[in-house]
Amino acid sequence: MEKEDVLIIGAGPCGLSTAIECGRRGLSVRIIEKHNVVHSIYLYPTNMQFFSTAELLEIGDVPFTSPNEKPFRHEALAYYRKVAARYDLRISSYEEALSIQPQADGSFYVETCDRAGNKHEYTAGSVVVSTGYFDHPNELGIPGEDKEKVTHYFREAHPYAGMNVAIVGGSNSAVDAALELVRVGAKIDMVYRRTEISQHIKPWVRPVFEGLIAKGKIKLHLGSKLTEIGEDYVGIQGPESESRIPNDFVLAMTGFRPDRKLLTEAGAQMSDDLDKPVFDPETMETGVPGLYVAGVIASGRNANEVFIESGRLHGGLIATHIAKQAKDRENGVKS
Repeated sequence: MEKEDVLIIGAGPCGLSTAIECGRRGLSVRIIEKHNVVHSIYLYPTNMQFFSTAELLEIGDVPFTSPNEKPFRHEALAYYRKVAARYDLRISSYEEALSIQPQADGSFYVETCDRAGNKHEYTAGSVVVSTGYFDHPNELGIPGEDKEKVTHYFREAHPYAGMNVAIVGGSNSAVDAALELVRVGAKIDMVYRRTEISQHIKPWVRPVFEGLIAKGKIKLHLGSKLTEIGEDYVGIQGPESESRIPNDFVLAMTGFRPDRKLLTEAGAQMSDDLDKPVFDPETMETGVPGLYVAGVIASGRNANEVFIESGRLHGGLIATHIAKQAKDRENGVKS
């Protein structure tokens, strides 16, 4: 059984930042990652460009240089790989955390499983949960949603060239997908449950999007929802009537939800309103001593509450608190 001062679950930017900050304070750290390093960024559309400047995405005092005012996905992947290598972070990739069990002595027992099915056991003085949202998409809950033509992840436009594509949603991810699909000649029906276009669309994108709607390149169905997905059609319930339209693919850009199972089974409490972990914002520690949250897992149902820009700062708060707790124990000071 491996023993660590700190075990971090999730190798996203916030998990990497936490590992770096803990290492700087002399703590032994291991990261457990279900997929690959910064998997959430890997799942972004291939040509995605960030909202933020490169400087606001930096961790570990490693400069993020980019020729672009706002970096692209491929630049971020390279940057975070470089940071992990520079700090020689110990990352167990393709290993899933199955349970976090607090022990009587204040430590934690963590069980994991790698993709070969081998179980691994760890003990740690502290555990940081820094998992993301992207494994758990919000489902539509309609007949046909399980068909192969349906996906919650848009990567790039090429496979949809010349096809009839229904995009469900009106967020930035849905709009970005629509703009890319227009470029490859896809026939787009955008189905949005609200009665007007989202006010949160990127300001430099909105006029382009509205222009394509005006030109008939994108058919926008406002106040509408999908009711069924057939092999070659989708059913749309509009404000006044329901219809069927030809369809080859469905991009359900309906967002994602967090998985709180690891936290709740370890004893962490959730707020009643937004399913948000209860934690101390000054230390990121939950009600379970030694169990912390970092990054988007600290938000409620609204994933936009925490971004890389703010979540990357959680690591310093956590590391400082863990190091102080360790020093107090050495000096016989009660918390």
